[in-house]
Amino acid sequence: MKLNVPSLKPRNLLAIVARQRKAGLHRDTAGALRQQAQRALRRELERLRPSP
Repeated sequence: MKLNVPSLKPRNLLAIVARQRKAGLHRDTAGALRQQAQRALRRELERLRPSP
């Protein structure tokens, strides 16, 4: 008894690679914006601190 297994159809390897490195959003995430705001606040507080 022989068992014939049909081969999978060939895939476009370039399409697979392009799909794996697909671009995300072209804007900052909420966490990045929050961190940026925290850094700006720290910079401003440091600038307002009186020097000894």
